[in-house]
Amino acid sequence: MVMCEYFSAVSDEAAVGVLDVPGGPDPSVFDVLSLKDIDPVVVMARLEGILTDCTYDEARARPRSGQLLSDPEAEAAFVISVSDTLRDALATASGQRLDLAAGPFAAVEELRFTPTKMSEVLHRLSGLARRATAENRRLYCWWAL
Repeated sequence: MVMCEYFSAVSDEAAVGVLDVPGGPDPSVFDVLSLKDIDPVVVMARLEGILTDCTYDEARARPRSGQLLSDPEAEAAFVISVSDTLRDALATASGQRLDLAAGPFAAVEELRFTPTKMSEVLHRLSGLARRATAENRRLYCWWAL
């Protein structure tokens, strides 16, 4: 099972620093949301496409979209950036918009969630994004195999 811990940090350096501690970002230091199997590259670009009405390729081409920030030779865990465009879309989306996006997002090939479960996930991600925006932080994913 792939472990995906989404979190906010003040800088890329602070985000990559979570690799210095086993187990990922410390919830006493970072705002952390555990979302197993929600990959920060493909799946998050698909979500960005849904929320911003763009294609997957357009979402992937945006700055910071699924960008590997840590050592590519690492064997256990990585830190990957989430685009500011997705952070902002999640932070500003209404509850109704998130609920409407849950259906198409649940249908993403790489996921196995019901629309109801996906709505819950989107609301939790939106909360993380809102807090990050309010604190002038960016979003990241600690991804471990």
